[in-house]
Amino acid sequence: MLETLNHELFALINATPASAQWLIALATFIARDLISIVPFLAVALWLWGPKQHVCAQRQLVVKTALAIAVSLTLSWVIGHLFPHDRPFVEGMGYNFLPHAADDSFPSDHGTVIFTFALAFLLWHRLWSGAVLMAIACAIAWSRVYLGVHWPMDMLGGFISGLIGCLTSQMLWHRFGAQVYLRLQSLYRMLFSLPIRKGWVRD
Repeated sequence: MLETLNHELFALINATPASAQWLIALATFIARDLISIVPFLAVALWLWGPKQHVCAQRQLVVKTALAIAVSLTLSWVIGHLFPHDRPFVEGMGYNFLPHAADDSFPSDHGTVIFTFALAFLLWHRLWSGAVLMAIACAIAWSRVYLGVHWPMDMLGGFISGLIGCLTSQMLWHRFGAQVYLRLQSLYRMLFSLPIRKGWVRD
């Protein structure tokens, strides 16, 4: 039943040769490039920002990185325990984005961006989490639309992200302070010159 629903939802979302070329091009940009917001925003939050907020921002970055590491590990384990072919491997629908014929469930892109969005919802602000969740949903849609993922692959990514954030929160309570202080010391050592120049925050 779940597999039938998966196929039916895919058929509703997947583009066809009759789909507008501008929409396929937009979906390609979203599917391939929009995920770069994750490293760019993480670096920006660590290096810059109001002095009174930098510590909280850096803790957010560490917690989010830990959550992504957990969720991607979980995604890898699930993918190997329960392998699932991509739509174009099964000969289902149309594929507009070249991709290796590896396991599709859960989606790595979905796992990373949903973990990132959930982290901001849980540990930052509602508005920033909502914006990132909208971006996550756009990425999820685009990869189904272009034929490289099933809808359930994205649901799997969301669930992996949620588990990653919950695990990160538990680990943070036990080891967070020590890990953050060590990373902060390492950062100050490696970035001593840019910090002295005032190019980045101490």
